[in-house]
Amino acid sequence: MRTIYDFSVKDRKGGTVSLKEYANEVILIVNTATKCGFTPQYEELEKLYEKHHSEGFTILDFPCNQFGQQAPGTDESIHSFCKLNYGTEFPRFKKLKVNGDDADPLFKFLKEQKGFAGWNMEHPIAGILDRMLSEKDPNYKDNPDIKWNFTKFLINKKGIVVARFEPTESFDVIDEKIKEQLEIL
Repeated sequence: MRTIYDFSVKDRKGGTVSLKEYANEVILIVNTATKCGFTPQYEELEKLYEKHHSEGFTILDFPCNQFGQQAPGTDESIHSFCKLNYGTEFPRFKKLKVNGDDADPLFKFLKEQKGFAGWNMEHPIAGILDRMLSEKDPNYKDNPDIKWNFTKFLINKKGIVVARFEPTESFDVIDEKIKEQLEIL
């Protein structure tokens, strides 16, 4: 069975990082952007990281410019923005593509493991995203592609994808799922 440990990614300076380095940790992988309506989620992500990091939890941040060109700039300028504005301490990697033929292999794998999870319609932006995506493709929900910035994948301690959260999902729900995975030996 394949796991995320079968993949390597590029750090923001271009070095190769094997995801085996995160073996036995609970991981939240997120595609992010610095000029998005969801960008303030960096604050909530940092709170999760601070709350659970000592328990064996980490967040892997992958900037992506595929959604409305909302992650402009260099890898270093994105990193500086996140540190300065949100105080983020979790690892940040090289900007990549999450959809399309040239999507990063890790994200192709993540989408194979967990398709679109559905919008939390209580979120004020959910209806807007649903209408916008439905106009382009009435069957968009059937496609596993990432729909927008700040889609999150939860990985258990064995490197297996256990959940996908769309950007409209409540951080309370995400926190509960993280806690469940941290409790599993």
